Amino acid sequence: MLEAGFFYLFAAMVIVGGMGVVLARNTMHSVMFLIFCFFNAAGLFFLLDAEFLGIILILIYVGAVMVLFMFVIMMLEVNQAKLKEGFLQYLPIGGMIALILLIEFIAASGSGVFHTDAIAAVGHFGKDVNNTVEIGKVLYTQYLLGFEIAAIILLVALVGSIVLTLRTRKDAKYQNISKQVNVRKEDRLRKVRM
Repeated sequence: MLEAGFFYLFAAMVIVGGMGVVLARNTMHSVMFLIFCFFNAAGLFFLLDAEFLGIILILIYVGAVMVLFMFVIMMLEVNQAKLKEGFLQYLPIGGMIALILLIEFIAASGSGVFHTDAIAAVGHFGKDVNNTVEIGKVLYTQYLLGFEIAAIILLVALVGSIVLTLRTRKDAKYQNISKQVNVRKEDRLRKVRM
C-alpha cells in the first residue's frame, strides 16, 4: 500500500513537471521543471528496483545534460517578442495536434489497459540479481545495433550544435594566424628620435 502511494505521488509529480516544461513562459523555468520531472522519474526507477537507472538519470541527465541546457539557453539570447510574432499562424495546426493527442489519451485511458485488475503487481528480485549486469547483457547483445545507431545520432547532433553556434559576430575580435606569423619587425616597431 505504501509503495503504491509513492508510485502515484511520483507519477503525479512527473505529470506536473512535464506540464510545467510545456506551459512555462520562461525557458529557464522550463529547464527547472524538467529537472524536477527527472528527479521524480528517478524515484519511479527506485521503486522498480532499478537503482542503476535512477542514479544514471540523476547523475547524467540532471547533473550534466541539464547544466548544458542551461548554458545553451543563457548563450542563445532568445528574443521573446520575435517568438510571439508568428504565434497565430501556427495555432490551427497546433490545436489540431492537441485535439488528436487528447482523443488518444482518452481512448488509451478508457481501453481498460490501465485498470487495476490488468496491472500486475511489481515483483522484487532477490539480492543475487544485479540489475546493472542484466542491463549491460541485454544492451550489448540484443540491442547492440540500436545502441550504436543512437551513439552515431548523438555524435551528429553534437557536431551539428557546434556548427550552429559558430557564427560570425561584428563585435567579436578574431585572430588571423597567417598575419601574425608573417609579421616583420619593421611593421611593428617605429623608431622615434627624441
